[in-house]
Amino acid sequence: MKFLVISFFLISFASPTYAVTTKMFKVLDTCARYRLNEINSNEAMDKLKLKPQKTSQVELKKIVSKYCSVFTPNEKIEF
Repeated sequence: MKFLVISFFLISFASPTYAVTTKMFKVLDTCARYRLNEINSNEAMDKLKLKPQKTSQVELKKIVSKYCSVFTPNEKIEF
């Protein structure tokens, strides 16, 4: 009986951890693709699920750059 309870708790705690790492990977992957110019700012906004407040291309680039700069450990990298 104890085995079932312990295994239930382990399974229930493992699922959210997997979901968080998957979401973080998707954000980092999108930011990297944007940095390498594989996708443009409109595609990055869609993949990052950001809502554009201004429609000019320069403003979209600023929003994506600020968002992605949070996830980069090296502050010298500019998007």
